[in-house]
Amino acid sequence: MFNQLTQKDIAAMEAEIEERKLVIRPKLLESVKEARAHGDLSENFEYYAAKREKNKNESRIRFLERMIKTAEVISDDSKEDEIGMNNTVAVEFEEDGSIEKYKIVTTMRGNSLEGLVSVESPIGKALMGHKVGDRVYVQVNADYGYYIIVRSIENTVDTGSDKIRSF
Repeated sequence: MFNQLTQKDIAAMEAEIEERKLVIRPKLLESVKEARAHGDLSENFEYYAAKREKNKNESRIRFLERMIKTAEVISDDSKEDEIGMNNTVAVEFEEDGSIEKYKIVTTMRGNSLEGLVSVESPIGKALMGHKVGDRVYVQVNADYGYYIIVRSIENTVDTGSDKIRSF
């Protein structure tokens, strides 16, 4: 489970843990206490809902702590003309000539629906270190792969706007 994370990812995760422990946890504990005071727990939906939210918060804290503990810290620096972490890349798919733009991010920020591709995904792994004009083979599995051509590289900066994924 050694996920590759940058120092900024770890800092964002630590900030979320602190928020959850110092702000959210006391509110949820108070909600549970209030719901428990309403009487019979066997038919008290508010109590069960409050407990569920408290448990979800605790589970998220444990998840984030485990991710930080098992993380492989990687650099988000790259050469000006090479694809690296947090770069936005336009690629052309040889099969149909379509062009797509992706931002290379860590696993915890990956969201392919928003064009955020993990460095650990097949396309992310294949693109790292390549330059404009390179023809890159993306190995999806043992039986299938495809070629893409790097059309442009935009050196974008991690502003923290790419959200840390939930579970």
